[in-house]
Amino acid sequence: MRRVMIVPTLGLALSMSLIGAIQAIGAQAVSTAAPSQVDNFRLVTATGHSEDLYRYHDAPAVVLVMYQVASPEIRKLVPALEQINATYTPKGVKVMMLNSSGKDTRAAALAEATRLGLTQPILMDENQLAGDQLGAERVSEAFVIDPRTWRIVYRGALGDGKTGAASALDALLAGKAPAVTQTPVTGAKISFPNRSAEAKAAAEKISYSHTIAPIIETKCIACHEQGGIAPFALDGYAKVKGFAPMIRETLRTGRMPPWDADPKVGHFKEDKSLSPEQIKTMVRWIEAGAPRGDGPDRLAQVRHVAPEWPLGKPDLVIEIPSYKIPASGVVDYQYPVMTNPLTEGRWLKASTARVQQRQAVHHILSGYIPAGQSKLGGMTTWGGSIGGYTVGMESIVQPAGIGSYIPAGGSIGYQLHYTPFGKEVLSTQQIGLYFYKPGETPELMMRENVIVNQFIKIPANTEAHKEVSYLDFPHEALLYSAVVHAHYRGTYSDLKIRYPDGSEKQILNVPHYDFNWQRMYEFAEPIKVPAGSKLVATYIYDNSKRNAANPDPNKEVVWGDQSFEEMFYTQLRYRWIDETAAKQTAYDDDMLKTRLIGMMDSNFDGKIQKNELRGPLGDAIRPHFEQLDLNKDGGLEAKELEPVMKMLGGPPPGPPPAKVASR
Repeated sequence: MRRVMIVPTLGLALSMSLIGAIQAIGAQAVSTAAPSQVDNFRLVTATGHSEDLYRYHDAPAVVLVMYQVASPEIRKLVPALEQINATYTPKGVKVMMLNSSGKDTRAAALAEATRLGLTQPILMDENQLAGDQLGAERVSEAFVIDPRTWRIVYRGALGDGKTGAASALDALLAGKAPAVTQTPVTGAKISFPNRSAEAKAAAEKISYSHTIAPIIETKCIACHEQGGIAPFALDGYAKVKGFAPMIRETLRTGRMPPWDADPKVGHFKEDKSLSPEQIKTMVRWIEAGAPRGDGPDRLAQVRHVAPEWPLGKPDLVIEIPSYKIPASGVVDYQYPVMTNPLTEGRWLKASTARVQQRQAVHHILSGYIPAGQSKLGGMTTWGGSIGGYTVGMESIVQPAGIGSYIPAGGSIGYQLHYTPFGKEVLSTQQIGLYFYKPGETPELMMRENVIVNQFIKIPANTEAHKEVSYLDFPHEALLYSAVVHAHYRGTYSDLKIRYPDGSEKQILNVPHYDFNWQRMYEFAEPIKVPAGSKLVATYIYDNSKRNAANPDPNKEVVWGDQSFEEMFYTQLRYRWIDETAAKQTAYDDDMLKTRLIGMMDSNFDGKIQKNELRGPLGDAIRPHFEQLDLNKDGGLEAKELEPVMKMLGGPPPGPPPAKVASR
C-alpha cells in the first residue's frame, strides 16, 4: 500500500536579515529579529542515520546547537552540552547538534564527537538549508524550539546550565514563556553565501525556462506527468508555482524525489536524486518568489504522458487474474497459478508491470513452476522470476548479456499482496515480458537471493530497535543490486561487506527507509565479493508513537506477511564469477546451508552459540544443543545443523533462491 503523507508547511520561509553588530562584554550578538517559526527539515547525521525535526512534535522542547569541527568554542562548551543533555533528555527534551558549515565531513564530525565525548546526534546540514532558515549566525549558537507551535522561543548562548538555553527550557517545562529570548554568542561566524545581497539578486534571475524546467523534466516528470504515479502533473509554470511551497518542503525533508540511498555511500545507475546544487537552486528560486522570467515553457509546450508500457510494446503480456479487494479487513496473500503460455523456451531480458489499483497493491512476485508441481502451493516449487511489481520498481531490465530462461510448459505462479484502503475495488494487473530474439542466448547468468531474519522481535514502544542478519558467500561473486524491504516500522537499513579478514565496507546506506517506495539500487559498477565474505544487513525499526505510520506502538512485533507485521528482507542480485549460462554451479546450495546461522550469529564467528538461539526454532534446538554439537566446541556449525534442516524439510525460513537463468 502506498501511503502519501504530506506535512503542511507552517508559516512563511524564514529570511532574516542581519541588522548590525552589537558589542556586549566582548561578544558578538546574533540578529535582533524576533523569534519565529521553523519549518520542517530532515538531515542525515554524522553516523549516517536520519533525523526529522517534526518527528519530535510531542517533545516539550527541541534544542539545536550550531556545531563545527575544530571549533575552540565547542570544545569549551562540552561540559555544558553534556549537562544540558543529562538534565533535560530524561524530561523528554531532544538535544541535537547542527553542522551548517557546508564543508565538514561526516567522518571528521564523528571522529571529533567521539574524541570529545559528545553524545548528541550531529545533523549534517550540507546544503545549509536548515541553518539558513533558522537564521543561524555563529558556531555554539543555541536554539530552543517549542514543538507545540514550532516557534523559536530562545536563541543565543548555551549558558552554564542555569542561564541561557537552560533558563528557556525551565520556562517551557513550566508552561511559561522564557523571560530572555536572545543573548550574545561568541563562536566563529558561519558563512552562508546565499544570504548576501548579490546571491539574493542572482536567485531572482534564476531562469525557470532554462534552469528550473529542465531539472523538473529530468528528475520529476517520470512520475509527475499525465497518467503518472504522482497525484498531479507538473505540466507548466502555473502548476509548478502553485506547488512551490510543497516542493520546497519536500526538498528540505528529502521526501522527493523518492530515492533513499545515501549519496555519500556508493554510486548507482538510474539515480533519481537531485544533486546538492539542484536542490539549492530550486529552493533559492522558490524563496525568491518563483519568478517566471523569459523563455518558453517547455513543461506546458511538450505534453508529457505516461506510456502504456514504459519499455515499449512487450513481446508477451500476461494477464494476472483480477481480484476484488474489500473496503476493509485483512486480505491473505493470493497465489494464483496460470498455465505457461510459452510453447517453446525463451530467454527473458526485461519485464514491466501495469497495476490498475496502485493504492491497494503492495507487491507482485512470480516464479516458474515445472510441470506436475503446481498443486504444491505457495512458493516452494518456484524457479526464476517471470516479472513482478512494487511501488517505485515496476520494471526490471537485466544487464547486457544476461538473461532468464523460461522453459515451455509448466505453470507460472504469482504472489499478490493486497491492502484494503476504505473502498471496494476490482484490481487488475498485467506483466509485460521482453525476450531475446529466437536463437539468441545470453552468455552469463544472474542469481537472486535474500538476506532475511525471520526471528526479529521488536519490543513495544521502542524508537530504535536494531536487527542484523547476514548471508555467507562461499565462492567469489559480483554483486549487481540490492532491494531493501521492511514494513511500516522500518526506518533505516544498510548493507556491508564483511571480508574474510574481519574488515568491513559499507556499500549501501538508507538513512530513511520509506515503505511507500521500494527501489532496486543497482550499483554503477558491480561490487566484487571475495569467497568467504559475508553480506551483512542491518535494519532499525521505530515501534513508538512518534512513528506516524505505526499501526500499534503498544504491540510487540514479529515477522509476518501483512504490513502491520514486519519484515527483514534485503534482496540481492549477483553472479558467481566462474558461472555461465552454459556451465551452471550449485553454489547457491552451499550458501543456503548457512542462512540459518546468519540469522542468529551475533558475534560473526560462523556458528550459533547457545545464547544466540532465537525464536521458536531456537527453543526447539536448545534442549538438544549438546547432542548436536558434535565437536564439542560450544557452537553449532552448518554441518551440525543439517539434521535440523532435514527435519524442517529444506532450507531455513525465507523464500527460495531464484535462478535468473536456468535450463
